[in-house]
Amino acid sequence: MSEAHGTTLVRWPAEGPSDEALSALLAAYHLRTESEKGAPVADVEGLPSRYRAEVEAPRAAFAGDTVLVAMSAGTAAGCVVVTAPEAGRSEVKRLWTDPAFRGRGIASALLAAAFAHSAAAGATSVRLSVWSWREGAIALYQRLGFAVVTSWDERDELVCMERQLAP
Repeated sequence: MSEAHGTTLVRWPAEGPSDEALSALLAAYHLRTESEKGAPVADVEGLPSRYRAEVEAPRAAFAGDTVLVAMSAGTAAGCVVVTAPEAGRSEVKRLWTDPAFRGRGIASALLAAAFAHSAAAGATSVRLSVWSWREGAIALYQRLGFAVVTSWDERDELVCMERQLAP
């Protein structure tokens, strides 16, 4: 699909890593998130059921979505999920870069690919939600053109953002 510093972006599952490799990325994402929320769990079994389902069966969990994966030397280094446009808007979620691969532009490349995919699918904007304490992620989103918008989610400390796509 595209490359970022020796990393190739592919569409999962057609071109991507095994289900287990994607599950490992999702597990790391969710375990880190629960820890940051102040409710750390020891393993996937301790995750809330909706997140555990994504890790255990990503094909089912993301059946209607597009999953983009960053591959580096055959290793799954990061991922992002892009929803199909609804009312002209796609949503990106589960953006994650394995800590061993951070600082290489992978998250930015995954988001750029998500924007291109969304535009090609007919979206005019992309939205996302991010926890308020993820200041680095918020700064990245703002650098890439996202702005804070009125929340569509009632969870405390969740920041909702949106970015217009070029016509």
